[in-house]
Amino acid sequence: MSANKTSTESKVAVITGSAAGLGNGIAKRLAEDGFKIVLHDIDEDNLKQAEQTLKDTGFEVTAVVGDVANRDDQFNLVKQAVDKFGRIDVFVNNAGVESVAPFLEIEEQEVDKLFNINVKGVIFGTQAAAEQMKQQEGVGKIINACSIAGHESYEMLSLYCATKFAVRSFTYATAKELAEYDIRVNAYCPGVADTPMWERIDQAFVDHKGYAPKQAWNEFTGGILVGRPQQPEDVANLVSFLASKDANYITGQTILTDGGMVFR
Repeated sequence: MSANKTSTESKVAVITGSAAGLGNGIAKRLAEDGFKIVLHDIDEDNLKQAEQTLKDTGFEVTAVVGDVANRDDQFNLVKQAVDKFGRIDVFVNNAGVESVAPFLEIEEQEVDKLFNINVKGVIFGTQAAAEQMKQQEGVGKIINACSIAGHESYEMLSLYCATKFAVRSFTYATAKELAEYDIRVNAYCPGVADTPMWERIDQAFVDHKGYAPKQAWNEFTGGILVGRPQQPEDVANLVSFLASKDANYITGQTILTDGGMVFR
């Protein structure tokens, strides 16, 4: 297959942090949209399982083990993807981690961990993807994982918020720099979902703010305008749109998909 073909059948999407969770949901949705899928994760066992699940469903997929915080790993990911499928049309910088703690208790190791994965991971992934996309015909899409925490700052999440504000700003700047190469850069900003992260947030409010169990959860979810917490498909739907040709005129945007919580 020619690397210059850009039909729906030939398009390729790379998703970091896609062995499980939200990244895996995004990978499944893009596979359903007709993309060939490149999974990527540091967790080799879960990655192999995710790859096999997609293969069993009949999708074209390959998997690459790596650490997004390692620049060489990111460039190897792109190389492996191109060696397998010939090109990259969409690169989703999905991998990320959170930190839930009072600001005064944050230690240097935690700062390094979050900025290495959440910020360096996006920087290195964008560099690797852009270098490949510059050599191709067609519109390239780089899609970053931001958050409502990239638009609003929250107690117990100061470090996480700082990394997501960085991703938001980085999305704006790289959209400007990469436009001349027909590369669009956008970000999706999820809201509140029933995940292990939110269990930790709720517990942090119990431990440090005197809240009752589930009080923080109820306060955050009670104000969601659409009347329910977020589901993984809510995020995957937005990524699917941003990856499609229907979003070719959109770049430099960090789009909230939170059911109506934050208004920026």
